[in-house]
Amino acid sequence: MNPEPTVFVVDDDPGILSSLRWLLESVRLPVETYDSARRFLETCAPDRPGCLLLDLRMPGLGGLELQSLLRERGYRLPVIFVTGHGDVPAAVRALKAGAFDFFEKPFNDHELLARIQDALAHDRDTRAGLELKTSVEERVRVLTPRQRGILDLVVAGATSKDIARELGLSLSTVEGHRIKILKRMNATGLADLVRMITSSGIGPSKPARGKTEEPPPAAEPKLLAVRREG
Repeated sequence: MNPEPTVFVVDDDPGILSSLRWLLESVRLPVETYDSARRFLETCAPDRPGCLLLDLRMPGLGGLELQSLLRERGYRLPVIFVTGHGDVPAAVRALKAGAFDFFEKPFNDHELLARIQDALAHDRDTRAGLELKTSVEERVRVLTPRQRGILDLVVAGATSKDIARELGLSLSTVEGHRIKILKRMNATGLADLVRMITSSGIGPSKPARGKTEEPPPAAEPKLLAVRREG
């Protein structure tokens, strides 16, 4: 079971931690508070979903430094800076480094809550996309080089006749490979297969050529000229 999305709050001001906890719990959002960046790094696992409300200036490890460390360590949490020391250069640095948003104290509770919901939705969509990509990549890896080449041509819009001409195969051989590809990719049909590949963002490989299932020799492959019927 996936852990519940949580709003993590990091601020060295006990009053801010208390007020933000009350605000978030008032709308039934799970919340965890930390009085230092170090404590957050020591206890929060990178794979936990949610978003991070982060103070800009804190003793020791500051907000911008924590943001940089999180990126280096593979944390994907959207970061919303909440600070009483905000200025334009700091906001620009935070946003250029990938911050989701930037609020200066005092802030509007409703506006902050709205952006937190946006950040949670963004995190959910990002994680779903990564899970899809990983799942599709695992299925693609079980394809033979020939099947991967045919898959790339199918996704590019080539018909079975186009593929047969391009790769020097019989039409029945191409159709047989297509059936195996659909089965190995766990796709319900051609449209589902194309959607699966394009949604996961997997780029085309260098297509296998000739009539063998072995990878082609280390020569620069020619660009495939795929023609569409119609």
